[in-house]
Amino acid sequence: MSQTPDPDVLVLRGSAHGIPAEEYRDELQDRLPDHRIAFARTPHQERELIRTARVVSTTAIDDELLAQAENLELFAGVAAGYGHLPLETFAEMGVTATTASGIHAPNIAEQVLGYLLTMTRRLREGWRRQQRHEWRHYQAGELKDSTVTVVGLGAIGQAIVQRLSGFEVETIGVRYTPEKGGPTDEVIGFDTDAVHDALARTDHLVIASPLTETTRGLIDADAFETLPPDATLINIGRGPIVETDALITAIQKNQIGDVALDVTDPEPLPPDHALWQFENVMITPHNAGHSPEHWPRLADIVAHNVRALDNGEEFKNVIEP
Repeated sequence: MSQTPDPDVLVLRGSAHGIPAEEYRDELQDRLPDHRIAFARTPHQERELIRTARVVSTTAIDDELLAQAENLELFAGVAAGYGHLPLETFAEMGVTATTASGIHAPNIAEQVLGYLLTMTRRLREGWRRQQRHEWRHYQAGELKDSTVTVVGLGAIGQAIVQRLSGFEVETIGVRYTPEKGGPTDEVIGFDTDAVHDALARTDHLVIASPLTETTRGLIDADAFETLPPDATLINIGRGPIVETDALITAIQKNQIGDVALDVTDPEPLPPDHALWQFENVMITPHNAGHSPEHWPRLADIVAHNVRALDNGEEFKNVIEP
C-alpha cells in the first residue's frame, strides 16, 4: 500500500517481539477498508503524518511528537502495560488512550502450562540424560491434586486458570478486588495474612500480575520462608514482583523448587548474573508474549475502537485516569 499524506490511522515504526509493524498496518487495512491507514517508516514521516491522523498506534510516544498531532483523538497502545505512556499529556489534549490488554493471554497461558509440565514431569532431567546418551529412569511428579496459586486474575491469569481446568488441580487466585470472584476455586486479596496463608498451601506459584506499588517485591524473603521448600515459582508478570536477591538466597538454601522466569530484575539479565548458574532455574528472554497472532488480535481491538470513534460508541481497553 502506498503512503497517504492524510491518514485516518497512523502506525508508527517499530516492531513487537520481532514482528514488523508493517504487518500490523496491513491487518488494520484489511479490517478497515474504508479508512486510510499509513505506516511511518522514518522519524520525518512520523512528524509529517501525525499532523492529520485521528488515530495513532504504537508502543510508546513522547511529548515532542505529540506536539505535532493536530487532530489526534485516539492513541492505541500496542502493549498491555501503560506506565510508560504520557497519560497527563493525553488528558490535556483530550485524547483517549487504550491498551492491547488480552492479546497475549492465549500464548502466555500456553507457556505457563509448558513450564508447569516441564517442572512436574522433570523433562529437563530427561533432556540432560538424553544429551549424555544415558538410559536411566528418574522419578517425576503429577500436577493432579496439587494447588496452583495465580497472582493476578486479569486476561492472562484467567487464561492460565482455564487451561488448568483439565488437570484436576486446586486453584487460588489473588486479585485487587476479591469480591468480584473469579475462575479459581478460591479468591483472595493482597492482604498480607491472606497471601501468606495461600503461599503456605501452594505447590505451584504463578505470577501473572502487572507491576504496581502493591505487587513490587511481593515475593520477598518472607514469602520464600512461607512457601513449601519444594514449591515451584513461575514469573511471567514483571521482574521486580520477585525480589531477585531473596530468590537467589532461597535457591541457595533449598527453600524453593524449580523456577521459571520469563521476566527478571534486572532485565535483560547480564551474562554473568547468578541466576544463570542454577540447574533448577529456567530463563526465557521475556518472549512469552510472542505469537504469530499478535498483530491480528491487536488489529481486532483497534479496528473496533476506530469504528467506535466514528460512531460515538464505547471503546475497548480504555486506560482509566
